[in-house]
Amino acid sequence: MAIILPNEDEAKRLLDFNQKFPVDILDRTLASVNMCIGELPQRQYLQKVLDELKQHPHSWTVVEAILELSTYDHSKYFALQILEYVIQTRWKVLPPQQRQGIKDFTVGQIIKISSDTELAEKQKTFLNKMNIILVQILKKEWPKNWPTFISDICGSCRTNQSLCQNNLVILKLLSEDVFEFSLGQMTQGKIKHLKDSMCNEFSEVYALCQHIMETSQNPQLICTTLNTLLRFLSWIPLGYIFETNLINTMIYKFLNVPLFRNATLKCLTEISGIKASQYEGQFIELFTSTLANLKQILPLSINIKEAYGNGTNDEQYFIQNLSLFLHTFLSEHGDVLEAKALHYLVLISEVEETEIFKICLEYWNTLAADLYRESPLATASPILGLPTHQTPRRQLYQSVLSKVRYIMISRMAKPEEVLVVENEHGEVVREFMKDTDAINMYKSMRETLVYLTHLDYTDIERIMTEKLQNQVNGTEWSWKNLNTLCWAIGSISGAMHEEGEKRFLVAVIKDLLGLCEVKRGKDNKAIIASNIMYIVGQYPRFLRAHWKFLKTVVNKLFEFMHETHDGVQDMACDTFIKIAQKCRPHFIHVQSAEVMPFIETILNDLSSIICDLQPQQVQTFYEAVGYMISAQPDKVVMERLIEKLMSLPNSSWDTILNEASKNPDILKDPENLKTIYSILKTNGRACKSIGHDFIVQLRRNYLEMLNLYSTLGESILSCVATRGEAAVKEPVIKTMRAIKKEILKLISKWIEQSHDPKTVCENFIPPLMNAVLGDYQRSIPAAREPEVLNSFAIIINRLENHIMGHIPVIFTASFQCTLNMINKDFEEYPEHRVNFYLLLQAITKHTFEAFFHIPPDEFSLVINSIIWGMKHTMRNVADTALDMLQTFLENVQLQAADAAKQGFYQAFYVSLLQHVFSVLTDSSHVASLNKQAKILAYMFRIVENGKVKIPLYDPSNAPNPNMDNRTYLLEFIGGLLKQAYPHLLDSQIHIIVKGLFDLNEDTNAFREHLRDFLVQIKEYCGEDVSDLFLSEREAELAKADEEKRKRQMAVPGILNPHELPDKQDNGFQYSLQN
Repeated sequence: MAIILPNEDEAKRLLDFNQKFPVDILDRTLASVNMCIGELPQRQYLQKVLDELKQHPHSWTVVEAILELSTYDHSKYFALQILEYVIQTRWKVLPPQQRQGIKDFTVGQIIKISSDTELAEKQKTFLNKMNIILVQILKKEWPKNWPTFISDICGSCRTNQSLCQNNLVILKLLSEDVFEFSLGQMTQGKIKHLKDSMCNEFSEVYALCQHIMETSQNPQLICTTLNTLLRFLSWIPLGYIFETNLINTMIYKFLNVPLFRNATLKCLTEISGIKASQYEGQFIELFTSTLANLKQILPLSINIKEAYGNGTNDEQYFIQNLSLFLHTFLSEHGDVLEAKALHYLVLISEVEETEIFKICLEYWNTLAADLYRESPLATASPILGLPTHQTPRRQLYQSVLSKVRYIMISRMAKPEEVLVVENEHGEVVREFMKDTDAINMYKSMRETLVYLTHLDYTDIERIMTEKLQNQVNGTEWSWKNLNTLCWAIGSISGAMHEEGEKRFLVAVIKDLLGLCEVKRGKDNKAIIASNIMYIVGQYPRFLRAHWKFLKTVVNKLFEFMHETHDGVQDMACDTFIKIAQKCRPHFIHVQSAEVMPFIETILNDLSSIICDLQPQQVQTFYEAVGYMISAQPDKVVMERLIEKLMSLPNSSWDTILNEASKNPDILKDPENLKTIYSILKTNGRACKSIGHDFIVQLRRNYLEMLNLYSTLGESILSCVATRGEAAVKEPVIKTMRAIKKEILKLISKWIEQSHDPKTVCENFIPPLMNAVLGDYQRSIPAAREPEVLNSFAIIINRLENHIMGHIPVIFTASFQCTLNMINKDFEEYPEHRVNFYLLLQAITKHTFEAFFHIPPDEFSLVINSIIWGMKHTMRNVADTALDMLQTFLENVQLQAADAAKQGFYQAFYVSLLQHVFSVLTDSSHVASLNKQAKILAYMFRIVENGKVKIPLYDPSNAPNPNMDNRTYLLEFIGGLLKQAYPHLLDSQIHIIVKGLFDLNEDTNAFREHLRDFLVQIKEYCGEDVSDLFLSEREAELAKADEEKRKRQMAVPGILNPHELPDKQDNGFQYSLQN
């Protein structure tokens, strides 16, 4: 049937509450919006009408008509959304009879549907929504205005089993809302009161659950009861759990029944996690009884790995729940029942399901760490011929832990460093995307395996050696088996004694090299090579102690750098850089039986080593060699090595620039530009590892780089002038801009690592500013390089106050033109936007004094920029602006002269306060509440401590020209809140504003006070404010104020003499007289 799009006049009738509500028009409107019928402007108008309808104060009056007359399900759900919105925001302003009417209607609908099993199943989604709405009403009405709710709902359960089942769902939802999801939804006082009420009235709920579990023959009702109890167990008084027959009923009546065992086991897991040492006997009985019943369900003789693979969803879910139960119980009460259930956990650990294995892994990690820490030195080195000493507890776990070692080695996760992998099609490929989950799994497994190694070196070596022999003889050969074994071998680096590690590693590498020789096929060799590289890269201690082996390994890596199989070259370069970082001194000294340092050999053969590498691999290689050179203590030798390392890129650089000096068009050739780009990247990677001493190379090319920067800038400007802004997107122009960016990154990277800020400021900064800042200013916005802002931010962070004299020029060249790019909206030029605030933050942090030497108009623009930044939807920009404001305010207090300080407060304090409140109340900035609270607490604290001496108001317009700033802010903030949120009561505003002063020394309490405020502004209040607990909150604030004053009085001079009580003041005078 075709849907007729409502016209504007028809849509307007939805907002006319003086006539019968047109349900048919609502149906057509919602259908048009949901099915995208009509033109976009028409749909947007209809959506606007629907939003207005939902938020209209009288919208709730049409809910019943919609539910009864609508033929469109979406309209019924829309009606429930209206009802929910009214309850959440306007409940208190509705007349009592209307509140009662909504309550009766909601309860009536729930009873009508849930009393009929078939109807409840048919309208399940609708019923669930009605349940949620009832819980929203309960959070407003119970217990004060509905004191009989618990007895009402429990009493009605005995009349109808279907109704009873739904009532238990309502109780479960109420428990979740109060105990799990209440933060940010209700005030702290309200949350506490509801929790106390639920605990006080739980006896009736418990009696109901007990009655159902003991007498009901309805399986669905029992399942619902168990799932509802699960939500109660974390908060109910412990006597209901441990001093009744609840645990025995669960274990002996329900655990063995397939339909109930998952819910039962989850309940037992929840109980196991409770910390209650007074009930240790009951915990032992729970565990023993559960294990006894478990042997009937899942005998230890069963292969759980196979059972899981062949099981139904419920059976697999049970094994996962069992792993959670064992992990939870043994973690909390393992000292009570040592090793009794670990065989189950071992069997479950073999299950090929990642989530189940994670649960088991977490426990094995905890156990192994605990056993190690109880006696870290208990294991002697077996290579010394001494007996291995085992503590009694370790002996108890010995056989179990041996099985765990075997499982960990067989299932070892892939380390981050491994780049050659087997894909889902069985192909050996280069991995490009990092699997974060696998990396986290590896870290956890590695830690566990290290502890297991410390507990028994001999056993871990035995298992690894046996598994490696099985790879060599072919009985267990597969890529997967070899990978997991080698990843495990690499993961225990440093855990064995050095001599044992040496013997073990030599044997492993020997076997792997032999395996590489005998295996045919490039894929096989690539996998073995990948594993050899990974293992040797993990054992720098061994490599440092055995030069010949280290030299052999590095030469083998150079061979792999010529291997074209996907990923092998990458991994060879990555392993080389790891070895270079850890073993750098060994390459610069002449080793035994050598005629020269190995670094000389590398540099002599440089061109032949890197000839088959891609540019990014060459850059990694240069960084690695840079680490070696950085270990050379002789600066003359170091300079020679750097010159030798950079000779190849310098030769190419000189050739291109010499040709460009004769023919500038050379710099428009794409291949030449790519070469220059690659040279700069290589320089950048070498600079990163060599550090400050890279100055010898930087100085050689510095002015040429800056000239190149200017030349390319002029070329880009010329192209834009000729071909328009679209020229910026052309490939050649993009490469030119990339070169400019790399020049900036190279210079800022070196400055970041430099040791002499004064020399840098005098010799390097002026030419950099001349080349870069003018180009930035002259360029059109689309061609401005955002790296300029980031580079100067890095430079200022490194040079700090040494660059103070250059700040005005940097500021003038970059500030206004960038601000004009980003102040139109929150989206355009995202990189400029982020870097702009990083630059401002660096100036604020390190050269704050410079702000007081810029014209007042520009200073005001800086403040407005901070305000603009706080309001950004880009989280990193907003957070940077908030951090900057915090630093700015602190620096004003610490660094500014008193006159400038007071002038700043008079001009900007109140405006900043208003804007921070504006951001605080914007729901899109809720993630930054901590930073906002810290700023506001500081702002109120400096006023209260008398740091703001100048009046924040105009005395000529003030009713009391002699009032202090604290009094003024109390009135001003109160008026501001009243204007912005007219639905707030005076008593609420009084508490909110008072808390801003009383709690500003405790940031956590201040933040929670703001959270309460954010809850209250969402809801309209009527005359009844009892559930806001204002009197209790006022008492808490008074107590906080009193404690604060006591702390101040304890420190002489904190309080103004006029604020001291007479007794203390007189005592002070008396002491002077004497």
